[in-house]
Amino acid sequence: MHRATRPADDEARAAPATGQAQHSLVLRAGKRLRHVFDRLIRASSLVSTAPVLDVRAFPWTRELRSQWQAIRDEAERVALPEGAAPPLATISPDPCTLAAVDRWRSFVLCGYGYDMDANLARCPVTARALQAIPGLTNAMFSILAPGSHIPAHRGVTKGLITCHLALVVPRDGDVRMRLDNRVLRWAEGETLVFDDTYEHEVWNDTGSTRVVLLLQFKRPLRQPGRWVADLLLDLVRRSAFVQEARRNLLAWHRAPYAGASPAPNGSFPASA
Repeated sequence: MHRATRPADDEARAAPATGQAQHSLVLRAGKRLRHVFDRLIRASSLVSTAPVLDVRAFPWTRELRSQWQAIRDEAERVALPEGAAPPLATISPDPCTLAAVDRWRSFVLCGYGYDMDANLARCPVTARALQAIPGLTNAMFSILAPGSHIPAHRGVTKGLITCHLALVVPRDGDVRMRLDNRVLRWAEGETLVFDDTYEHEVWNDTGSTRVVLLLQFKRPLRQPGRWVADLLLDLVRRSAFVQEARRNLLAWHRAPYAGASPAPNGSFPASA
């Protein structure tokens, strides 16, 4: 005998589908708005809007390069031991589609203006270097496991520019990034400054781990682009995606061992 379906049952079944449809609608609307915002930001940019930017346009990168070995030593000490850095797939659902659990890890120092004070305290040289970067928004040690591939994706906003300081670059194979129609490779101690809103993907076709200090900072802009970019960043910072990811990250670091973190519920964008 089949039980009659009550209205509450129907609502319970409909809720997940409705939520997914609403989420999909928000994402589509957000992408359309992002294109509008990015056009305004591009027109207001005080630096190149090409995929790869000249590091000489950002004088602070020189000081960063001068300290790369000390920064690398801190990364190896605090971020590379087993269980020290959470997989992005654990903290955020977005990277789940980009890299499998344990393939792409991130030791976060700051995210969308929220400092990870305990992590910063463990790497004082890096923390001091970050203080000299104008408009710094995100900073993390990005750790890519051997044999990993991060499929093509795009960044959140043209209002941010990405910088990689290469710390550990394996030499027993090929580790590279395709950015738009260019293939780029890292060199230890060098900085790569680029616009991650161009499609990009990353391969680590080696038997070793690749580590970079990943930074995102505000693009130098004139008005009205500065106002638009700041508004968009504030909306992202306050979004449920970032807030949930922040809580997941804090919970992961409070957990007594890696893997005790909660199921991912938020978004913490990063660029490999």
